[in-house]
Amino acid sequence: MIIGGVLFLIGFLMQFLHLGKLPGDIVFKKGNTTFYFPVVTSILLSIVLSLIFYIMGRFR
Repeated sequence: MIIGGVLFLIGFLMQFLHLGKLPGDIVFKKGNTTFYFPVVTSILLSIVLSLIFYIMGRFR
């Protein structure tokens, strides 16, 4: 339940931070269909989470 709550909170905050609209993210729009793949956003989140977990591991 905690993981679900954290994911819900992150999803809610991303609406206001506009984190998923960085240059380099792939968006295809054709007719009624939109395909969105956040390449740069995924890389940025991976780097930030890696740093956070590295720092947390140093203090254990």
